[in-house]
Amino acid sequence: MTLKELLSLRKVPYNEKQTERITRAFEFAKKAHASQKRKSGEKYFTHCVETASTLVKMGLGSITVSSALLHDVPEDTDVPLKQIEKEFGQEIAFIVAGVTKLGKVRLKGSLEEYYLDNLRKMFLAMAADIRVVLIKLADRLHNMRTLYALPEDKQQRIAKETMEVFVPIANRFGIGEIKGELEDLAFKYLDRKNYEKVKKIESEEFKNRVRYIKCAIKELKKEIKKENIKVLDIHGRAKHQYRLYLKLRKYDMDISKIYDLVAIRILVPTVASCYETLGIVHKKYKPLIGRIKDYISLPRPNGYKSLHTTVFGPEGKIIEIQIRTQRMHDEAEYGIAAHWIYSQGSTWKDFLFLRRNGYNIPKEELQWVEQMKQWHTETGGRSDEFWRSLKIDFFKNHIFVFTPKGDVIDLPESATPIDFAYRIHSEVGNRTTGAKVNRKMVSLDYTVRNGDLIEVMVSKEKKLPNRDWLNFVKTAYARSKIKGALKKGGITVV
Repeated sequence: MTLKELLSLRKVPYNEKQTERITRAFEFAKKAHASQKRKSGEKYFTHCVETASTLVKMGLGSITVSSALLHDVPEDTDVPLKQIEKEFGQEIAFIVAGVTKLGKVRLKGSLEEYYLDNLRKMFLAMAADIRVVLIKLADRLHNMRTLYALPEDKQQRIAKETMEVFVPIANRFGIGEIKGELEDLAFKYLDRKNYEKVKKIESEEFKNRVRYIKCAIKELKKEIKKENIKVLDIHGRAKHQYRLYLKLRKYDMDISKIYDLVAIRILVPTVASCYETLGIVHKKYKPLIGRIKDYISLPRPNGYKSLHTTVFGPEGKIIEIQIRTQRMHDEAEYGIAAHWIYSQGSTWKDFLFLRRNGYNIPKEELQWVEQMKQWHTETGGRSDEFWRSLKIDFFKNHIFVFTPKGDVIDLPESATPIDFAYRIHSEVGNRTTGAKVNRKMVSLDYTVRNGDLIEVMVSKEKKLPNRDWLNFVKTAYARSKIKGALKKGGITVV
């Protein structure tokens, strides 16, 4: 890929200063890696450009893209980090140093300990500068695309690490495009038999689905146009292979029960036109009861927004349709990166800098990163505590519940009213005496469900939490607060 081709990948062109910075980084890295080749036989510099290209497509700024082009220079060439700082400044040098540190994670002990060590460093890097981890995700994406060149044992280890470490982080950032491709690439190496089976099932059914999807698109375009709603784009979207496999497992590998093998995606200008379009779709095609999902009013925990409906389309065949604005689409594909690009303009700004200077940014989007850093300190880096909090609080599937005032709280699946109480405030948790779910009294170990309305009763007087709560709370956050309060109250907790 040439420099011109790289720059052309961005929807909003870089200005003269930004282009000059990326050009200098491109030429500098190209010269530094000139004599190197990868296991695949490609020039090593190809990897730097491919890593940068993912970030350019995401719309990220020239500092992030330049850092991506330079990310392997200190580790894999004779050029020291000080020279990068001299040539490109402190900010780029800081990001490159962060990526280099992540690259130095080596296998020690068990695979789980290795993944944990990698995750710990990833979270600490995130708390310092999110751009470090975005570059690392783009770096891993290209490494997975060229994994065929490595020995089988390395393929297995890297694919497993990708599924255990990089996929959950991409998901938490809401970067659907990278998450989906990483899952598919890892699936190919981790479970070749089922990968080939899914490919076969998919290829046999895909052509039939595409034919009637095209028919539905043609009809919907006509109907939406009649109502004077501008359609920015309407297209079919094939389901990722790994996600298809997980669904097929639920239905005994019966493809006829999978309605979103190819879904229709409709992009319209505004939120209001999303709901108008939903009405038009339902007027044209009868919807399936219980299959309408409003992720605009109630976004997923990673920020995903869209309207989903499943309808009886042409020939009475069932189709899933997604309706969203361009902004929602970009944020679904590129997650937190797109969110800030829309919030702050066409360039990426450092998260901590924005917070210090009072910019209006979505703190909740990255609250979990800072929380994770705090817990890493509280647990002293102990593997069991840290790994538990990662698996439950951050990477488990999440549900939405409501406070009596209608505020939305996201919790991991299987959470309890006590977990909910501590999410509101640690003192609310400590003073909890009872709970109502959907206005009915429940036990404090009750498993809350998606959409539940939860109200906790609290003591007016200061009190210590019940030590027995540790037997059933699910989130590491609630567990740590309970233990902390008991310890302060002089109660020993094992």
